[in-house]
Amino acid sequence: MTSPEAEILFERRGAAGLVTLNRPKALNAVTHGMVRALAGQLADWAADPAVSRVVVSAAGERAFSAGGDIRALTDLGTTGRHDEALAFWREEYILNAAIKHYPKPYVSLIDGIVMGGGVGISVHGSHRVAGDRYLFAMPEVGIGFFPDVGGTWFLPRLHGELGAYLALTGERLKAAGGVAAGIATHRVASARFAELRDALCGATPVDALLAAFAEPADAPVPKYRPAMDRLFAGDRIEDILSALDREASSGGADADFAAATAATMRTKSPTSLKIALAQMRVGAALSFDACMQTEFRIVSRLIHGQDFYEGVRAVIVDKDNAPRWRPATLAEVTPADVERHFAPLGPAELVLP
Repeated sequence: MTSPEAEILFERRGAAGLVTLNRPKALNAVTHGMVRALAGQLADWAADPAVSRVVVSAAGERAFSAGGDIRALTDLGTTGRHDEALAFWREEYILNAAIKHYPKPYVSLIDGIVMGGGVGISVHGSHRVAGDRYLFAMPEVGIGFFPDVGGTWFLPRLHGELGAYLALTGERLKAAGGVAAGIATHRVASARFAELRDALCGATPVDALLAAFAEPADAPVPKYRPAMDRLFAGDRIEDILSALDREASSGGADADFAAATAATMRTKSPTSLKIALAQMRVGAALSFDACMQTEFRIVSRLIHGQDFYEGVRAVIVDKDNAPRWRPATLAEVTPADVERHFAPLGPAELVLP
């Protein structure tokens, strides 16, 4: 095992390769060093016949991982070190793809916040176990970014327009909602996580063990799911907001939901909203690897803009929650502005193994 001071810990125990995200004071935010270490260890375990499954958990009770190390990335961008920032995203996306294609069961024990980069190192694995404190979100449009780490792949593949709704609002899902959506595969009480982790080190097949530990995952369809599917069907943010506004003024059963949702969306970066919706629409028809390449194209352009740095300032650094987006309105973000983020990068394209 690596030293207790390490950001990420690895241990071989029985049949399992154990991973522990070990930055609890930073909500286990994923650093570049963690990405590199995990990628290397996963490659080693993939080739080790004594390891039959990988189990990922996190230190602390608040978060599995609240995302990537955003402060470090914004520091690089604001000081002109864009190539260093892109090196992080390049390696992170390659890691996401390695997890998606991993040849052995990859089990994430998720108890607490799972957002952004934390989603990227869990959602693409074969098994995602939600504990009592599970709280999922992809809130990137609120900081002038976009739902990356494979969001282009998995969000459009959720039921109906749920993925678009989550991408454009940053709305959170608790354990029952995560399982109902398919983002989590199993629901296990937090008090049994340690027992489950120990059991996973044995030779019992992963599926059989999780079936024995899992609680019934029956969850009612959320009250507003039909309205969500109807109101988020548009291919333009303006059309979605118009549909929400009409519903809000109708006085119908979904009026309050529509009004609150429209108000939430209007606080987000106009550029990020349009990029995220375009992701949802194109990603539905792309392979996983093509989705990751698309995301690298987007981030390669977005880090030269203004909104990401302004969003991080407003939400994470100064915490005044008053970002000054540029452009400030949806009307100012043209189709060409969006399309340029998706254009090929030539020799700088993301190359996946």
